[in-house]
Amino acid sequence: MIQRLPARARPVVVTVILGLAAGLAAVLFHWAIHLIYSQGIERLAAGTRSTFLLGSFLIVVLTSGIAGWLLTHFCPDAAGSGIPQLKLAFWKDFGYVPWRVVWVKFLGGALSVGGGSSLGREGPSVQLAGGLASQLSGLLGTPKNERRSATAAGAAAGLAAAFNTPIAAVTFVLEEIIGDLNSHMLGSVLLAAVLGALVAHGLLGAQPAFLLHGQGAPHWIGYALTPVVAAAAALAGGAFQKLSLGLRALNQHPRRLPAWFRVMLGGIGVWAIGATVFVFTGHLGVFSLGYEDLSLALDGRLVWEIAALLLVAKLAATAWCYGLGGCGGIFAPTLFFGAMTGSVIAGLAQWVHPLSQADHVALAVVGMCACLGAVVRAPVTGILIVFEMTHEFSLVPVLVFGALVSQVVARTMARENFYEAVLEQDGRHIEHHVPPRSLRTWMELPAGRIANFSPVVVRDLSPATLAEVLANYSHDRFPVVNAQGLAGVLTRSEMTQALRETRTPVLEAAVCCIPGTSVRDVATSIVNSPSGLIIVSDSAGGVAGVITLHDILRAQMGFADKQAE
Repeated sequence: MIQRLPARARPVVVTVILGLAAGLAAVLFHWAIHLIYSQGIERLAAGTRSTFLLGSFLIVVLTSGIAGWLLTHFCPDAAGSGIPQLKLAFWKDFGYVPWRVVWVKFLGGALSVGGGSSLGREGPSVQLAGGLASQLSGLLGTPKNERRSATAAGAAAGLAAAFNTPIAAVTFVLEEIIGDLNSHMLGSVLLAAVLGALVAHGLLGAQPAFLLHGQGAPHWIGYALTPVVAAAAALAGGAFQKLSLGLRALNQHPRRLPAWFRVMLGGIGVWAIGATVFVFTGHLGVFSLGYEDLSLALDGRLVWEIAALLLVAKLAATAWCYGLGGCGGIFAPTLFFGAMTGSVIAGLAQWVHPLSQADHVALAVVGMCACLGAVVRAPVTGILIVFEMTHEFSLVPVLVFGALVSQVVARTMARENFYEAVLEQDGRHIEHHVPPRSLRTWMELPAGRIANFSPVVVRDLSPATLAEVLANYSHDRFPVVNAQGLAGVLTRSEMTQALRETRTPVLEAAVCCIPGTSVRDVATSIVNSPSGLIIVSDSAGGVAGVITLHDILRAQMGFADKQAE
């Protein structure tokens, strides 16, 4: 039926279907989390202390155990936030995401976050919505190698529905997943985000995620404290990144404990921290999203001592849970860290100079924006998502100021954002799959991106070996290695002539480079090389790979094809 539509109308209709479906999936995910949490930990908190401790422990163990079992046996790629995995699928697999990612992420994420694990729902919303859009586009006739636009649209719709923030969803997908604010996919991403937000409006209501009281422009003291809060929130975000990724690195080494048990152990750690905080303070902020305590901080109704305790406890619990392979995102926790940082500094500053309610609100909101921006390294998204979650335009100046300070601090602490660090830790280098934006950039790429690292190397110049090489391989040039190392380059014509004349073949001089040499310099070397072959040397001086003119032309054609997509 879709194929019968006019060619111009077809992409629009497909995007509408994908946006509505992805938005609905994100809303259902939100409902599932809320249902599990409200009927579980939140309900038990109204009872006796012993009932809460026992009941919450059983809920956390059961939900995290089931989530760990699902991740281990059905889809390990559904662990964690899901955004790095979706970004990798977008570039490496042309936007194709398997069905199992969708349903495992939905069930595992709902059980983990709803069951109390200190993680967010935005990452799972983006991954499952993007995966659902990828699969639906396939059912509508899109081949596997053309699903990038559908996946990006689904991700935008999912994030827009998760936080009721369509503008921030668009900028996040363009900044983080696509990596280009001028992408030709902007239209479909924008349309899908609007539709995802409309689904959330219709089913959850049009109210912002957080209702502020006493809001308004801060006074001079609020502006003066903005860089302090932004820097502190960025430090908190950097500490979380280092701690969680450090635990994640340890978790990747072989252990006697099965993977599903480590996920459950992460949930138990959250319970131990969260239950302790609840017993002494009556606050549930360590568990799940922590939105109730976050709302108190935004209203200035949380004393700074409690905010400081919640900050340390939530940061430790989230890092522990994520580091052990939990299923959930980092948006909500980083927003929590930032708001608590702002509340702590506002409370301490109150001892020196009185602060208005607007100042308290502004500093908490600045902390949210700064911490999220520091971890994700998407400052525009950080500003817009906090603005859309609060609907308070007067806070935009301090948000921009805070985002600038946080980026400076974050870049001194780590060279990569959280998602890039996760992919690198897994040995998945996204830069190998993302095409450069210009020919100039492509020419500055390292030679290792285009080299052939499985070359045919001649190690014996005997007539029998030469005849075997001629019979089995069609290459024109071969690197020659003897006991002393690289001896030179042997051409096909010289091998044939040497066999005919029953003599030892004459080798041409070898021109070498290292994997980090730019493509531009390699191209120049090939022009000047007598053999037209460049040897890529390894750290020991051996032959790691080769580059020919064909390799450069093939890579350049691939670059041109990607630019035309």
